[in-house]
Amino acid sequence: MQEYAGPEQRHRDLDELDRGIVHALQIHPRAPWTLLGKVLAVNPVTAARRWHRLQEAGLAWVTAYPLLTNTQVWVTGVVEVDTEPGRTEEVARALAQDPAVPNVKLTAGGRDLVIAVQVRTLDELSHHCDQLFRRAPGIRATRTHVSTGLPAEGSRWRLRSLDATQSARLQAASTPDRRTPPGERTRWDALDARLLELLSLDGRMSLRDLSAASDTSLTTLRRRVDSLLASRIQLRCDLARPLSGWPLSAVYFASVPGEYLQETSRALSDLHEVRSCSITAGPHNLVVDVWLRDLQDVHTFEAHLARRLPRLAVADRSVVLRTVKHMGRLLDRNGRSVGVVPLRHPEH
Repeated sequence: MQEYAGPEQRHRDLDELDRGIVHALQIHPRAPWTLLGKVLAVNPVTAARRWHRLQEAGLAWVTAYPLLTNTQVWVTGVVEVDTEPGRTEEVARALAQDPAVPNVKLTAGGRDLVIAVQVRTLDELSHHCDQLFRRAPGIRATRTHVSTGLPAEGSRWRLRSLDATQSARLQAASTPDRRTPPGERTRWDALDARLLELLSLDGRMSLRDLSAASDTSLTTLRRRVDSLLASRIQLRCDLARPLSGWPLSAVYFASVPGEYLQETSRALSDLHEVRSCSITAGPHNLVVDVWLRDLQDVHTFEAHLARRLPRLAVADRSVVLRTVKHMGRLLDRNGRSVGVVPLRHPEH
């Protein structure tokens, strides 16, 4: 794998064409290279070669994960973890190996780690967390916030390198909606599980390669992939955060009166800094992940929230020191993807 040059080289490692490709794939993760070439006004072979370079270096990637918006299928726990002194990274690495843990963040402030756990039921959340934390010595305490809604998640974030016309063209060519057609299968089977695993490794894997890797006819494979992408699997293009222009991350724990919860969560979702927003049941009813440009923006952004959303009370905040795992991707200290732990789905 190509070595990343380090923070001082980050702007030279991503030129305007690279940024345009990443933005295009954020809108339409499986866009054909012919379409990207037309939208970006470059040779499709050049666009494909540039993407391959970024992907091989772990600087950008397309991954797949099950849709998390249906709380009847998924239960997500946002868990604060306190560790014994000197063991935080050891604990983080151990937790990151679990397929039910999509995100692991080392944080400063009132907790050492913030992780997510995704399972099928509340009972399974309790059982899985118990087993998970028993297998990771060095944990002193945990606090779990059960997510009851996800008004904003990271796949909607955009790099803002394309103009409105380019973006609209890609949007029009992408998957039109996520409604499950009448009579469509809603349960997962072994082929679905295999396809989720393969698309977690490379969300742009060709249909022919998916067919060969899953030992499935191309006709069946195409129909199944279309079904999964229409109703049960989300694709997203991610970029190593130091290259995004938003090199810092923070987590805010906040509350708002219940009658204003939906209104406030929608307003939060409209802010460009907000990567994800979870409505939770616990001491706080909102957990908000944001990307920031500078360390002082931790408080600047909070002041902006106070002016724009006066009913919102931020109770606590933590700066993310390092992201160890991001939607199944294992990341190094420079934010590069260096491995994958494919995410599980509810029935396998």
